[in-house]
Amino acid sequence: MIENNGTTVRPFLTVSNGKAAVYFYILAFGASEKKRFEMPDNKISSVIEIETAEFYVADEEPHNGNLAPDGQSHTSVRIILQTKNADKLYAQAIAAGATEICPMTTEEDWRIGKLKDPFGHVWEIGYTL
Repeated sequence: MIENNGTTVRPFLTVSNGKAAVYFYILAFGASEKKRFEMPDNKISSVIEIETAEFYVADEEPHNGNLAPDGQSHTSVRIILQTKNADKLYAQAIAAGATEICPMTTEEDWRIGKLKDPFGHVWEIGYTL
């Protein structure tokens, strides 16, 4: 991870099934679960890492306004995963159950593919050529 005076931005993904989401990200992206917090009602909140990129995943908490995206509708946030392993991770994610939005392609100086994970989050996976 690139340090910038201690400032970072990390996605916090709210999902309908935290344990299944963690499993998907491990299978799809080779992620590792760095930390897990057990919550009431068999829910979890986890810190996940893909290569050196950290993000958070947690079950819905409607009483706090934390709701997962509706899998049938659009989401206003796209997660951009920048990695030299883009083709491999894209293929793994599709094999693990993600839905292809745009296949891996080369556009000018960018190799990119776009997919939606089973929990409604949109990922763009790519790298600068």
